[in-house]
Amino acid sequence: MAESGARRSERRREPLSRERIVEAAIELLDAEGEGGLTFRALARRLSTGPGAIYWHVTGRDELLGAATDAVVTDTMTAVVTAGATPQEAVRALALGVFDAIDAHPWIGTQLARAPAQTPLLRVFEHLGRQVEALGVPHAAQFTAASTLLNYVLGVGGQNAANARDHQPGTTREEFLAGVSAAWANLDSEEYAFTRNVAEQLRDHDDREEFVAGIDLILAGITARS
Repeated sequence: MAESGARRSERRREPLSRERIVEAAIELLDAEGEGGLTFRALARRLSTGPGAIYWHVTGRDELLGAATDAVVTDTMTAVVTAGATPQEAVRALALGVFDAIDAHPWIGTQLARAPAQTPLLRVFEHLGRQVEALGVPHAAQFTAASTLLNYVLGVGGQNAANARDHQPGTTREEFLAGVSAAWANLDSEEYAFTRNVAEQLRDHDDREEFVAGIDLILAGITARS
């Protein structure tokens, strides 16, 4: 309580800015999810009034976009590696976005919801440049970049959804063991393949599986180049 009070007092002394508002919004989204992001709750966190926030952002949609862009920009900055091969650059970005969605589950929803907005375009642009560097013919570049983007967002979003489905106090291993056991007990004729891979589900590593999928897509892209 004392630390929380000191933090609020420190925020009161700082001038209100768009950057502070976005930072507080990210904290609120991480703690409460999209449903918890209201201007009233944000005003309490910043020790100010909702009207003061409206001087810097026009509404909730703009705030969600700004928060998403801040996380994506930080991710892009962290994963850019000078001298990396196109394959290495794609893997680094893909894992960066995967980890960002894991840490901020609301990011996946926002990226999928706003295909024409800046955060998604940043990711698409970076992937597209690596597709170009791989020598993919121009007519196939959009398909290749879109396939990578959709895989990253789809798997990242599903991983975040699985994490939210965990019962309180249940570890990831316990969750996967439960799903694996359920798969193993499915009808042997209707779900023959699913039963056969049930044990692999229980023992797999999410990040390793994700990178293996990226490598499959990259192998297909380079084979056609």
